[in-house]
Amino acid sequence: MIPDTIKTGIEARLTQNNGRPVAIKSTAPIGGGCINNASDIVTTSGRYFLKYNLASKYPDMFEKEALGLKLLASAGNLRVPEVVFYSTAGEYSFLLLEMIESGSRLPGFWTDFGQSLAALHRHSADMFGLDHDNYMGSLRQSNRFHPNWYDFFIAERLEPQLKLARDEGKISVSTIKSFENLYRRLPELIPGEKPALIHGDLWNGNFMVSEQGKACLIDPAVHYGHRESDIAMSKLFGGFSEEFYSAYNSAWPLEKGWQQRVDILNLYPLLIHVNLFGSGYVSQVLSIIRQY
Repeated sequence: MIPDTIKTGIEARLTQNNGRPVAIKSTAPIGGGCINNASDIVTTSGRYFLKYNLASKYPDMFEKEALGLKLLASAGNLRVPEVVFYSTAGEYSFLLLEMIESGSRLPGFWTDFGQSLAALHRHSADMFGLDHDNYMGSLRQSNRFHPNWYDFFIAERLEPQLKLARDEGKISVSTIKSFENLYRRLPELIPGEKPALIHGDLWNGNFMVSEQGKACLIDPAVHYGHRESDIAMSKLFGGFSEEFYSAYNSAWPLEKGWQQRVDILNLYPLLIHVNLFGSGYVSQVLSIIRQY
């Protein structure tokens, strides 16, 4: 059962939105998430997907997620759940989304996904970053603007996570010095790119197959970044089909040697995992950074 305060809040807002009384008929918990509670909500006005958590624990998380989903939706290249509304109720924050049924992949699913992601990445901005901060998992993600990606990657991605890990005793001073060596070499290791609108947390748990058999993006950490960051993240936990990478490269070829840059770009999500889940991920970070 969802908390009564959330139930009351949903019914009141849907009643207001629809101009007629709306009541929740049934709820069913949905598993799989490690940060938020989730439920399938059936109401007299339709079916929805609900996420909720303690407002004091993750301030503004759902506001930021809603903004990210709307930004991705406005690009129009890949489906995302429609945002119904987000709000607070008592001690809880919650986000109500369109319910998207899981389907089976259409033939050519990975080709369509790769081409569509390339089209998404063609949406650009003047600077790297975003006009608001958001979350990566349950950690705050700073998106202050920078004119070049190298400064953005260092100041807004690696440095905050390294500081957190060092403060909690999860990495050593010598490891931080190794990162400083990498910083000096970044311009020769990673080719420059224009800012690209990216999902920001594109692993295989953050997309689903819609009822139409196509990819639908969920749980974004949206910003204007280096497009190879999405490609690298997609390879971190098992990877996508090779058809996906081939289709992406056909639509918008990556610079030569992109496979060798994956590990560098994945230092950020790996440091996130160090800080969220402990020192088990430190060895992966060390194995990468010791190369530089």
